[in-house]
Amino acid sequence: MATKQHFLLLAAAATLLLLPSGSTATAVEYCKKGRDYPVKVSGVEVVPDPVIRGEPATFKISASTDKNITTGKLVIDVAYFIFHVHSETHNFCDETSCPATGEFMLASQQTLPSFTPPGSYTLTMKLLGDSNEELTCISFGFSIGFVTPNAIF
Repeated sequence: MATKQHFLLLAAAATLLLLPSGSTATAVEYCKKGRDYPVKVSGVEVVPDPVIRGEPATFKISASTDKNITTGKLVIDVAYFIFHVHSETHNFCDETSCPATGEFMLASQQTLPSFTPPGSYTLTMKLLGDSNEELTCISFGFSIGFVTPNAIF
């Protein structure tokens, strides 16, 4: 009897290890490979992952720079597979503490409408300085899940 309970406990622990954590690092690519951008991006985290339609999702971008950034804007474009579906522009200092120098984090929370199609999306973000110079440009993929909260089946 003890071995059966021990086996069930091990099986439950293994199952927990295989479940998605809801927070994983996302692969990031620079828009122009080989370009030495003044702002280096070290990681992106999307929570939850996959994004749940109609629920808040947080996008956290870890970055660093030797510059002292006091103004700028973030230009964000989203594509669904290969089709452009959304654009928005944010004031850089609304998304992080300014002046930004050294290591900093950009964080943005979005709630996608419940009618947003599930699937794979690509987000491209450009950080433009006060003279519209490109300080960085990255793209990364994220997914929107197939389940909508409170869905009636």
